Amino acid sequence: MHPFSDQQLMKLAIDLAAQATVIINEIREKGLIVSTKSDLSPVTQADKASETLILQGLRKAVPSIPIIAEEETSEGIHTKIGSEFWLIDPLDGTKGFIRGSKNFTINIGLIRNHKPVMGVVALPAYNEIFCGIVGQGAWRIENNKKIPIHVSTLPKNGFRIITSHNHSNDPQLSEKLENFPACSIKAMGSAAKIIRIAEGKADLHFRLNSIMEWDTAAPQAILEAAGGYLRSFDNQPLQYGKEGSRIPPFFCSSTLIDDYLSNFE
Repeated sequence: MHPFSDQQLMKLAIDLAAQATVIINEIREKGLIVSTKSDLSPVTQADKASETLILQGLRKAVPSIPIIAEEETSEGIHTKIGSEFWLIDPLDGTKGFIRGSKNFTINIGLIRNHKPVMGVVALPAYNEIFCGIVGQGAWRIENNKKIPIHVSTLPKNGFRIITSHNHSNDPQLSEKLENFPACSIKAMGSAAKIIRIAEGKADLHFRLNSIMEWDTAAPQAILEAAGGYLRSFDNQPLQYGKEGSRIPPFFCSSTLIDDYLSNFE
C-alpha cells in the first residue's frame, strides 16, 4: 500500500502531464522522426520522450503502483499488476499528430479493482489539462486553478455526435446513425473526443472497433467524474486489467442512451 490520496496522485499526474506537454510541443516545433512499431503503427520520438518522463516520475514518487504503458508494452515489456495500477498513453492520436492535427493527448489513468477511478488528460497543442476523480468531480486546469466541468444536458434538437477521423466515413457507422437523432456530426482524433463530451461541448461518441485500455482509462475517469458514461454496446461498464489489454467497441455519452442501443445490435 501507499500513503497517497487520490487527490495527491492526481496532482502528481497533472504535474507530469504538464512536463510532458512541454517536451511534446518542443519536439513538434523542431520536427518529427517517425518509425514503425512491430504492429506496424507509427511512433515518434515525442511518444517515447513523453512516456520516459511520465514513467520515471510515477515510479520515483509511487514505486508500489505498477504501470502498463503503451510504448513499453510494444517493446515486449509486460508488467505484473494488482488491484491498483496506472495505464499510460504518452501520446494518443499519433497518426493525427504526424499529420499536424492538434487533437492528440497525453493520458494518465489510475485503475482500481478493474475500474478507472482517476484520470488526467492533457491536450498539448491547446495547452489544456483536464482531470477527474470518480465520485469527486472533474476539472479543467486554468492558471493553476481547477475549474469544474460537467457534461451537457441533451440538446432539444438532437445529439452533437463526435466521430473518429479514421472512421468518419465508415458505412457501418453511417448505417447505424441513420435513425439516430443527431443535430451535428464532427470528426476528431484521440481521447480529445471523450474530453469534449466531459466538458459539455459534445454529447455522444461511438467506437465500432476495439482499442487498447490505455486509450480510454484516463478519459473515462474524467467523463464519469463529470457525470457521463462510457460503456460497451450491451450497456455494461468496461473492465480493465484484462489479458491483452483490449477494450471492446463502446459508446460514450453525456446521458444514458438505453432507448437507442437497439440501433447497434
